[in-house]
Amino acid sequence: MASAPITPQRITDDLDRLLAVLPAAVRAALEPAEAREQLLEVVLDLGRVPEARYPGRAVSLGDAVVERSDLAAVVERLGSFGGDNRAGIERTLHRISAIRNRTGTIVGLTCRVGRAVFGTVAMVRDLMDSGQSLLLMGRPGVGKTTALREIARVLADELGKRVVVIDTSNEIAGDGDIPHPAIGRARRMQVAKPELQHQVMIEAVENHMPEVIVIDEIGTELEAQAARTIAERGVMLVATAHGNELANLVKNPTLSDLVGGIESVTLGDEEARRRRTQKTVLERAAEPTFPLAVEMHSRHRWLVHRDVARTVDLLLRGQQPRPQVRELDGDGRLHLQDEPQLPVQPPQWPVPQRPLPPQPRPAPRRPAELSPVPLPDPSEPSPTAQPLLQPPLLVCGVGVSALLLEQAIRSRRLPVQCVDAVEDADVVLALRQQLGQQPELRRQAQRTGVPILVIKSDSLSQVQRGLERLLQRHDGLEEAPASGATGNGADDDLAALEECRLAVEQLVLAKGEPVELLPRSDRVRRLQAELAGRYQLASADFGSGRQQRLRIFPR
Repeated sequence: MASAPITPQRITDDLDRLLAVLPAAVRAALEPAEAREQLLEVVLDLGRVPEARYPGRAVSLGDAVVERSDLAAVVERLGSFGGDNRAGIERTLHRISAIRNRTGTIVGLTCRVGRAVFGTVAMVRDLMDSGQSLLLMGRPGVGKTTALREIARVLADELGKRVVVIDTSNEIAGDGDIPHPAIGRARRMQVAKPELQHQVMIEAVENHMPEVIVIDEIGTELEAQAARTIAERGVMLVATAHGNELANLVKNPTLSDLVGGIESVTLGDEEARRRRTQKTVLERAAEPTFPLAVEMHSRHRWLVHRDVARTVDLLLRGQQPRPQVRELDGDGRLHLQDEPQLPVQPPQWPVPQRPLPPQPRPAPRRPAELSPVPLPDPSEPSPTAQPLLQPPLLVCGVGVSALLLEQAIRSRRLPVQCVDAVEDADVVLALRQQLGQQPELRRQAQRTGVPILVIKSDSLSQVQRGLERLLQRHDGLEEAPASGATGNGADDDLAALEECRLAVEQLVLAKGEPVELLPRSDRVRRLQAELAGRYQLASADFGSGRQQRLRIFPR
């Protein structure tokens, strides 16, 4: 963890000019200083009480409802509305958006407060010196446009770059023909219609020789293609896109080209064996348009991906990237935390058919807010001998996505290896619909004595549950006596209780999701139910015979 002092933030909002266009009753309710603090927007809906919105809360302004005359008076004081139903106040950053009825009459207004925040750029000041394109992501209202405005000013004024801002809705540089001082010496190109943004982006490069182009809200495939064209001409891009994290863009077919795009690749037999994967895999199609990316989780906590290409590659392999965490504390100091990066996998040379599984990771740390819960003491002493490592279970998937199989194996760290041919497999995991269409495969599995487990749907939970059942059958757990003793005594009890604890803390309590544990004996299920009860959670038995298992429900 490292910390560094930054320039104190300075905020200007011209709030009086926004209040001047609002109805008198609303203006009076927002006059006190405490009512203006952290004000995000004012909502005026026909026939409803006006509402002021703040981070995490909303406050009604008076008791009188909004009349048509109130809306007409506000619209009269504003400039004209564009094709995106937005208007502004000249030389300010405020934005007024309209809601219309079926005939085009305005029946609602959202008056968003625009603020110029000087000092936020210190969070990514070092990234701008690199000259690489930068993408900002985050949910609406997290401050992407505010940060974009400050970045444009610093690039133009402090770094002396030729900066052109593509201002589609006049949200970056304000309404009117003269841009707001918040963007400094950067030039601004307005866009007549939102659907023409990609054309103005190309026009800016061809006509005005910029070194940097700043764009707010890349949201269409044409805009993503224009961004790639600009980047390939050597122009630095700084842009925003909606999405909480980089993984959202990877899954978004419209915007995935911003991070390199995704394509399905068929590997040769030798390469598939070397990688230990299915023959069809997902890979990054090209270099990312934006080599740098920032996830804005809040106004004071940003996650920085310094190598977007590597991050996308890790996500496609089912691994979790480790971005740098940057946070501003209450004293205005910037804290940097570099998470340890996952090691690059070395080339895998030909290995025996059944290699040993990877060593398990240490148990995850418990959440700080949970007090430790003592585990019930098992009835038998723990043996000192450690069980021998067994070779992984070789599974052939039929109708099951290769990427989904790999994700299920990695998420549960199962000792399972995927193979392509039935004759090389220990078991077959098949989708019911696909298995019915391949009678030859069933005959082949019968000839070779390979058992088949059928699942209903190609979903992560079904695949995980299917793999766990296959592992149980492979290890002979179904032949265990009804008493539940599986041969390892206390070790098995402790493993079952640890499984229950992790499921409760990581899924039931943290995410509010019900969870099913692995099939266990009656005695072990009672121990697990007792542990769930100590967390004040309800549980019930499901399944029949030796497949009985405990399901735990959220509060």
